[in-house]
Amino acid sequence: MTEEPERPALYREPRQARSAATLARVLRAAEEIASSSGLEEMTITGVAAHAGVSVGTIYRRFEDKEQLITALTERMLERREEYMAEQLGSAEPSLSGVMDAYAHGLLQSFADNSSLFPELLRARGTKSLDRGARTITEIHRLLLEAAAPYTDEIRRSHPRAALDTAARAVLGACFHNSVRPDPATGEAARHRYADELSDMAIAYLLTPDRRRRTAHT
Repeated sequence: MTEEPERPALYREPRQARSAATLARVLRAAEEIASSSGLEEMTITGVAAHAGVSVGTIYRRFEDKEQLITALTERMLERREEYMAEQLGSAEPSLSGVMDAYAHGLLQSFADNSSLFPELLRARGTKSLDRGARTITEIHRLLLEAAAPYTDEIRRSHPRAALDTAARAVLGACFHNSVRPDPATGEAARHRYADELSDMAIAYLLTPDRRRRTAHT
């Protein structure tokens, strides 16, 4: 069995509550600057001033700007996992309720710092994409777990595969909305779009296969 390689340390972990609070303030400041001005405009000096800490405080935690951005990416992905766990955990107990929570949760998740998130993934390259893939895998696991009691409602010939297809379609639509030039913005528009995505997924899941599957030789 091949062991999973160890993940590199993102920064020097705080050991005291006060240090943890300072780190959270620094990351929040970095996110606010990057969201409003872009990653290129974000500097260690600017983050320190915005967070109300010294430049030395940041360098005691991070080696350079690259490591700070990596930590910021990790923070945003972890928040998405936690948020989706909350949304799916409190979903209405039905297949449609789970898909509603999934669609609304994902769309809201991407709407937060919508321009920054794709930029972070692009800027960090392969490592960040790998970390993003782990988040997608975790969110997918959460969906399957939440939908498990209701899979007998699915009328496709392969319910789990159908649920996977629906989940991918909704995820793709939410990500596309975050990068397109005319996204659904505003609470009402996002709510309506999420409803439509959920309705689309449910319509597919509750519709029997249209084609008879044949084995290919």
